[in-house]
Amino acid sequence: MPIQTRTLHIPTAEGRADAFAAFPDTEGRHPGVLMYPDGFGIRPVLRELAAELAGHGYYVLVPNVFHRHGPTPVIDLPAYIGGEERSAVLDRLMPLIREHTAERTLRDADAFLRYLATRSEAAAGPVAVTGYCFGGLLAVRTAAAHPDQVAALAAFHAPVGADGPDALAGITARAHFGHAASDLTPEALRELNKTLDAAGVDHTSEIYPGTVHGFTMSDTDAFDPAGLKLHWDRLLPLLDRTRQSS
Repeated sequence: MPIQTRTLHIPTAEGRADAFAAFPDTEGRHPGVLMYPDGFGIRPVLRELAAELAGHGYYVLVPNVFHRHGPTPVIDLPAYIGGEERSAVLDRLMPLIREHTAERTLRDADAFLRYLATRSEAAAGPVAVTGYCFGGLLAVRTAAAHPDQVAALAAFHAPVGADGPDALAGITARAHFGHAASDLTPEALRELNKTLDAAGVDHTSEIYPGTVHGFTMSDTDAFDPAGLKLHWDRLLPLLDRTRQSS
């Protein structure tokens, strides 16, 4: 399916956030997906992921979550993020990640969802939210804060339970969590799933075999092609089921 792409600017309570959108180059309106990038931010691999998802019939909005520190790219990134360069990039990013509190997440989520609802190419009604790594936590926070607007939630190699059990209680979206084998032991997965069950979250949650943190990102040394394929195998049916039931 042919797609269109746009660079956009989203009004927020603290200035404009630049963003990237991908959507089918066809008439009509398409179900909306808010896609949060990993901590490395908007870059070619995120544009590729958004375009791939758009090719399945979705309007995909990818915001710069670090817009308070400047437009994309907020920091210079190597073409391939690995080895010592990866450590150096993370050293520069961690202060930005620590500053991005839950309160900031929710202020931005309000703006991002409001903006998504105004796009003429995006269908009215509930949306999906997905995210990678740190962006997966932002997706969880967004879904919990907007149960009336978020019908599907997915997060990959993300600290899903980082905000504690109470932070999961507001989630009414159907959810999938794909964990890196390096991030969770089977015992930790069982505990997380018990927490999700207790919070009433309709979810699937699993460790992707043989993966390490960041496995979906082809521009990093964590990339795992089988893990990325499994991510699509889980994400696309989740979104399709949600679209059919909405």
